[in-house]
Amino acid sequence: MGFLTGKTAIITGGGRAVLSNGECGSIGYGIATAYAKEGANLVVTGRNVQKLTDAKEELEKKYGIKVLPVQADVSAGSDNEAIVQNVVKQAIDTFGRIDVLINNAQASASGVTIADHTTEQFDLAVYSGLYAAFYYMKACYPYLKETKGSVINFASGAGLFGNFGQCAYAAAKEGIRGLTRVAATEWGPDGINVNVVCPLAWTAQLEKFEQAYPDAFKANVKMPPMGHYGDVEKEIGRVCVQLASPDFKYMSGETLTLEGAMGQRP
Repeated sequence: MGFLTGKTAIITGGGRAVLSNGECGSIGYGIATAYAKEGANLVVTGRNVQKLTDAKEELEKKYGIKVLPVQADVSAGSDNEAIVQNVVKQAIDTFGRIDVLINNAQASASGVTIADHTTEQFDLAVYSGLYAAFYYMKACYPYLKETKGSVINFASGAGLFGNFGQCAYAAAKEGIRGLTRVAATEWGPDGINVNVVCPLAWTAQLEKFEQAYPDAFKANVKMPPMGHYGDVEKEIGRVCVQLASPDFKYMSGETLTLEGAMGQRP
C-alpha cells in the first residue's frame, strides 16, 4: 500500500464504468482505482446506485480498502446543501476523517448552441458541476483543515478554448476554476492545497460513441499530438494521487491540462 493508507478520499462521479476490454472506463472510476491502489478508503458518489455498488465490490475485493457508496445528485430544485452534507456526515461517521476531495461529477447537454440552449440545460451543467463543487468544498472544509488535506477539481478544455456547442458546460467549468483559485488563496494558511485538472481521456462513453457513430466520431474527436487518449487510471488518476502527495503540497491554485499536448492551444 502507498502513502494514502488509512486516509479518506471523497470522489464524486466515482461509480464503476469499464471499457470493452474490462479496463477502467470513466475518469471518476479511474481516479478511484488509482487511490485504492495507494491504500485510501473511498467515499464514491453518483446518480447510479448500481454503478456505486459495483465500484464498492470490485475495489474492496481487489485492493483491500473500504468503500462507502452514497447516492447523491446535485440538481436544480433539490435541497443540494442537505444532499452534500449527508454525504460528508456519512464519510465522517464511517471513516472519521477527510483527506482529499475530488470534484469530478458533471452532467451537461453538449452540441447545443447558446441561442438554442434552454434554462433547464444550463441549470443541468451549473448545478451538477459548479454548485456541487461549491457545496462539497464548503462542507468538507472543516475536516480538510484538520488533516491539511487536498482538493482536486475538474474543469475542461471546453472552457479554456471555447468549444462550440458547450456553453453551459464551459461556463460551469470556468466557474469551478475561479472557485478553485479563491479557495487556494483563502485556504492556503490552513495547509489545504486546491488545484484543477483539465483532462482528455478514453472513456466508455467515447468508445460507445465511436462504435455507434464512426463518421461523427472521426469528424469531432481529435487525436492529441501525443498520439493517444489519456488512460483514466494511469494518466489521469495517478496525477490526482500525486496532487494529494507531500511532494505537491506547495502547488495550489493551478490548472493542469492533461490533454496529450492539446492543452497548448492559445
